[in-house]
Amino acid sequence: MTNAIEINCATGEVIERPLTAAELTQREADAKAALDAKAADEKAAADKEAKRLAVYAKLGLTADEIAALA
Repeated sequence: MTNAIEINCATGEVIERPLTAAELTQREADAKAALDAKAADEKAAADKEAKRLAVYAKLGLTADEIAALA
C-alpha cells in the first residue's frame, strides 16, 4: 500500500502513514487527468504539425526548401 509522509517543519517530526481511501481515489483521479492532459497535448502537437505540412504542400515547397526555412 502507498504511504503518505508528513513532515512537521517546526519540529522535524516525520510521520509515515497509509493513504486514506479518499486520498487513494484522488491520487487515481489525478493520475488519469495527467494522462488525459498529456494525450491532449500530444494530439494538439500532431495536429499543428499536420497543418504546418499541409501549408507547405499547398505552397509547393520541397523538403529542401522546408529545411532551409527552419
